[in-house]
Amino acid sequence: MSGFGNALSSSIGRKYVMGITGIFLILFLIVHAGINSLIFLDDNGLKFNIGAHFMATNWIIRAGEYILFLGLLVHIYQAVNLTIQNRKARPVGYAVYNGNANSKWYSRSMGLLGTLLLIFLVIHLKDFWVVSRFTGIPTVDANGHEDLYAVMKEKFQDPVRVAAYVLLMISLCYHLLHGFASAFQTMGWNHSKYNGIIKRVSVWYAVIISIVFALMPIAVYTHLID
Repeated sequence: MSGFGNALSSSIGRKYVMGITGIFLILFLIVHAGINSLIFLDDNGLKFNIGAHFMATNWIIRAGEYILFLGLLVHIYQAVNLTIQNRKARPVGYAVYNGNANSKWYSRSMGLLGTLLLIFLVIHLKDFWVVSRFTGIPTVDANGHEDLYAVMKEKFQDPVRVAAYVLLMISLCYHLLHGFASAFQTMGWNHSKYNGIIKRVSVWYAVIISIVFALMPIAVYTHLID
């Protein structure tokens, strides 16, 4: 194996890959949340469908989606590898271990939170991405764009699906609370002068992004928007 390959397969190398792919996913969530928040304009989804149409037809966005999926798969793969590696390094637990004294519970539960988010991703892709990219949407809006907003309204009439989305967005929030700051630390983009700023930004980012995504199914289900 080459030196570069050895570096990537090492514990530090895997953490760097996790950091890079994590930052890429963080940036993607900003774009995705921005497009999705257009439903709150309450114009029967016209602006939202314009955004969805742009996402579906712009070649740069389409290429970015494949890069995103690759990064996501690498992120998941490296997370599993790091978990296995850490368990092998410490096969026997501490006799007395006060987890809260050393780290937050969500920092120690990234594997569980990541698994829940993977379940959400599969559901989300099936509900929206597959129909908008492959099978097609049979209805169009007043502008002649495929009416993905109508698909959203249909899906979010199911209270079980709405509750699942909201609960999984809580998982996303906790995942981001650790992952955002951790990515900066892994990449070496931290310093005692602005670590406090990074932590505050990570909290605001995690909370705002998660609330935006969680409010969508709630607003549709409760008919706050039509």
